[in-house]
Amino acid sequence: MKRIILFIATNLAVVLVLGVVLNIVFSMLGIDRSSITGLLVFCAVFGFGGAFISLLISKWMAKRAYNVQIIEQPRNELEHWLLSTVTRQAQQAGIGMPEVGIYDSPDMNAFATGASRNSSLVAVSTGLMRSMSRDEAEAVLAHEVSHIANGDMVTMTLLQGVVNTFVMFFARIVANLISSAMNKDNEEGGGLGGIAYFGVVMVLELVFGMLASIIVMWFSRYREYRADEGSARLVGKDKMIAALQRLGQGSQAELDGSLAAFGINGQGKSELFMSHPPLEKRIQSLRNL
Repeated sequence: MKRIILFIATNLAVVLVLGVVLNIVFSMLGIDRSSITGLLVFCAVFGFGGAFISLLISKWMAKRAYNVQIIEQPRNELEHWLLSTVTRQAQQAGIGMPEVGIYDSPDMNAFATGASRNSSLVAVSTGLMRSMSRDEAEAVLAHEVSHIANGDMVTMTLLQGVVNTFVMFFARIVANLISSAMNKDNEEGGGLGGIAYFGVVMVLELVFGMLASIIVMWFSRYREYRADEGSARLVGKDKMIAALQRLGQGSQAELDGSLAAFGINGQGKSELFMSHPPLEKRIQSLRNL
């Protein structure tokens, strides 16, 4: 329920802010809202705006959605090890020190998020720390640090912004074409309007969004190989292979939304729609380094 409330409240706030931005853009540039250019600007503002606002508040959302406990002053040996390990890896990777946190979950997972390389968060589940050896956990942390060092959060946001823009744009173009065709076929001019038009746009956005997600998920899988290689450079490929093998023995982790793309473990029914490559392929890629 907490996640649902956060999701609804955040989206309402995003829509409000982007609505104000859109009015300012149209007024300053003098663009006709009903033109193709006006439609493209509308889609770009909401497509990129939503993606970048999500990026900017990603740390705040993650902390509250998963009740992440940030380690500021280590209270025990485990927290001291986590903080010192991430500190060392961040220095090796040449990034600012991320916030380090733990969240309560029986699944083996960890994720990285944040708006930039120097303002990020690395969080691990209690299940991962209980199930993995220190060498394996060190490799997982290095994987997440590599995501940050590679700038993956920003590149994924840019890609998602482009995808959002064109999904919204083409859905409305096709809906307008359908409405125009219905007007020509109906002597009384009964084209799409009101709720019917909105419903067609929603269906088209769903269809185009599913097709576009194939591109996004392909890039997400590519990032995972790069993060695995980054971990291998930081701690050695044997540790990363061992961590992936351990993940294969555990239960599938459950991370929501964009965080799922930055977790160590991913899921999906078809590889086309998976944010992470199959563990076997990741292990083989590491062995081939």
